[in-house]
Amino acid sequence: MIKTVRDGINFSKTLSNRRIKNGWKNYISFKKAVKSKSTIHPSLSVSISIEPTTSCNLRCPECPSGLRSFSRPTGMMELSTFQKIIDELHKDLAYLILYFQGEPYLNPSFHEAIQYANDKKIYTVTSTNAHYLNKANAQETLKSGLSRIIVSMDGTDQGSYEKYRIGGKLDQVIEGIENLVAAKKALKTHAPFIILQFLLFKHNTHQIPEVRKLARKLGVDKLEFKTAQVYDFDLGSELIPEISQYSRYTKTEDETFKIKNDHLNKCWKMWHSCVMTWDGNIVPCCFDKDAKYTMGNIHEQSFAEIWNGDSYQDFRSNLFSNRKDIDICRNCTEGLKV
Repeated sequence: MIKTVRDGINFSKTLSNRRIKNGWKNYISFKKAVKSKSTIHPSLSVSISIEPTTSCNLRCPECPSGLRSFSRPTGMMELSTFQKIIDELHKDLAYLILYFQGEPYLNPSFHEAIQYANDKKIYTVTSTNAHYLNKANAQETLKSGLSRIIVSMDGTDQGSYEKYRIGGKLDQVIEGIENLVAAKKALKTHAPFIILQFLLFKHNTHQIPEVRKLARKLGVDKLEFKTAQVYDFDLGSELIPEISQYSRYTKTEDETFKIKNDHLNKCWKMWHSCVMTWDGNIVPCCFDKDAKYTMGNIHEQSFAEIWNGDSYQDFRSNLFSNRKDIDICRNCTEGLKV
């Protein structure tokens, strides 16, 4: 609890009056839009996810990076692309996620990017499989000013872990976490806030008590359980947990599966956040992994032009009329908690 409070204080220190005002304008605009169905957005994004790379060292079977199955161009984000979007948004931006697809630590400019955002007092977050968190990288991560890091570890033994994290080594993940915790102690700092994330599958739910013990032993700041996404879930999958509480899907009377989401014709994410791919394309959210709904590119337009451009307004309008027909919304878990 104390660690969570410290993290909250760390976030609050990044909030300027302008960022707070932008956040309130976002919220009020969304509430009005739900009633009026207006797609005009008077404020800028509060949060953005930026993709350092599409490359990954693992072969996770429900991930386009792991499957090497993207239908869009793949590559590595240039630092100049990152700096361009941050320069446009930093006065209003409150929350920056340096992750979309791929393993962010594979980008050689990753720490420079964090430092650039940190210098502008932006709360920064990343997510990693931890295979590159050697002692040197752990120290560089702290020095860069990263606010929060999510480490994925979906098993408490190698056999369970590698069923999904194909090509991964559990002992390397544990060592990476230990390096982060040790670096924090050495530098006497509370950041980054370390979250150990455990994706829930049929093969690992019995390990929940074990991962709780391991999280305490490792000294992470928080343990989070997350339901796993399955692309073709209709007919079921060996990955879907049998315990309903741990799954984002539920079995219907005809023995098929559906997501536990009513898909109401509204979406808060369309008002307060978005995603930028490695090459500068702006897409509506993290479920658009193939950038099918590209709203514009920051190398061709300003973010403000894209944010209220025709493509974005059309997309928001479609959400208000029939969200269920938008394919990327099909697996959306917005509002669902374990």
